[in-house]
Amino acid sequence: MPTSHVKRAYKFRFYPTAEQAEMLARTFGCVRKVYNLALAARTEAWALRQERITYNQTSAMLTAWKRTEDLAFLNEVSSVPMQQALRHLQGAFTNFFAKRTKHPRFKSKHKSRASAEYTSSAFRYRDGELTLAKMEQPLALVWSRPLPDGAVPSTVTVSRDASGRWFVSLLCEDPGVGPLPVLDTAVGIDAGLDSLVTLSTGERIINPRQERKDRERLARAQRGLARKAKGSKNRAKARVRAARIHARIADRRRDFLHKLTTRLVRENQTLVIEDLAVRKMIKNHTLARAISDASWTEMRSMLEYKCDWYGRDLVVVDRFFPSSKLCSACGSLAGRMPLNVRTWTCGCGTTHDRDVNAAKNLLAAGLAVSACGDGVRPQRSTPGGRSSVKQEVVPPQRQRAATQPRG
Repeated sequence: MPTSHVKRAYKFRFYPTAEQAEMLARTFGCVRKVYNLALAARTEAWALRQERITYNQTSAMLTAWKRTEDLAFLNEVSSVPMQQALRHLQGAFTNFFAKRTKHPRFKSKHKSRASAEYTSSAFRYRDGELTLAKMEQPLALVWSRPLPDGAVPSTVTVSRDASGRWFVSLLCEDPGVGPLPVLDTAVGIDAGLDSLVTLSTGERIINPRQERKDRERLARAQRGLARKAKGSKNRAKARVRAARIHARIADRRRDFLHKLTTRLVRENQTLVIEDLAVRKMIKNHTLARAISDASWTEMRSMLEYKCDWYGRDLVVVDRFFPSSKLCSACGSLAGRMPLNVRTWTCGCGTTHDRDVNAAKNLLAAGLAVSACGDGVRPQRSTPGGRSSVKQEVVPPQRQRAATQPRG
């Protein structure tokens, strides 16, 4: 069930003055420098002495670094974002030692995300104006939507993307997020490429293929970038032009997925999806570009947290469940079925659309999970999500089919 108080991030664009942009750029650099220094110290201590350095020890190191001549520039920016970077590093090592993630990596000046996190002691929010530490003027925010009534940000994250746009994310408690009225509807969702999703009701949501719309412009911009001499100002300008096209594609894709997932969550009590191995699927170089553009992983993440917010049930069916080859009418399992086979006829005489049939089978498996409380194996961090195959009383032929691997 959703928590009583949901913390929600509200992201807004802002336009800094020249002085603010310079200060923030220095802050980003100091955050990256402190993170890398602490990571090097912790890695060395573990390699030489098998010693685990804690956050408190790295915080003391930061104080010592500020007193040295080489790192005196760290005093020019707020200390809070640097302390937050050390906390993030501590979390990364905690996950590493718990074998949930790989070893933390050093931040790159050109590849890492430029961001800084401020806690409540390092910013002032009054009358709709946000002023950060070490700054005299408030940020010129574009309030595209209002914050919840009475909401006070607990954390502020400032970032700059590759196209040069500045954003601020305000983390607030949103009392308006809560369980929606309980419904008696359930839907199976089959992800695809021609149709982004096919529902068990037979409805198809066409894949907008956002990247394809700007592919020609993107290719032209990338060719121009490749011609520019490395390190030149013209190359920097060309990089920004290409980054703006990428940002335009990502914004359109994110907007479409938000609208789609919100609609699905509002209209259904139970949503059933398949656990797709996207990382392995994009190794197919023929389909990698189309799969990446579909952004199935981002769609799943949106469904996860929105179901958690609004009291819906999200069931994740095991990736080896033969949803496409299993007849939703009689339960018999078909033989090998290549991707180019879009319709097929079962021995019982039923003609199936491949995607609609898969969605119906996913729904049946998901309802079995709800009825039996089944959860075969853990998934990646899935709030309320479970992985399973269908496990209720079914005809013998379907029981045999559900135990066979997917072809």
